[in-house]
Amino acid sequence: MMRLAGIELTDESLLALVVRLRRADLDNQADRIVHALMSMQTEVTLTHPDRVAILTVLDDPPDGLAELRGALLQEHARKRDSVV
Repeated sequence: MMRLAGIELTDESLLALVVRLRRADLDNQADRIVHALMSMQTEVTLTHPDRVAILTVLDDPPDGLAELRGALLQEHARKRDSVV
């Protein structure tokens, strides 16, 4: 289990995310997650490019990644609203 954007994800969900990132040629973000899994990190701090990449591949998320997509979209909306 690992946390991304405050959401706890199973290894299976993380691997599904890595596959989606790789298929979209977003290897830097996929590599960060794989490295975190291999080093048994419990949480990964996402950069802005990481968040954008993840949202890009989660336009139709599987059940295990829907909560992550929702959290990232809420965060994006909060940041956008604070700028206005």
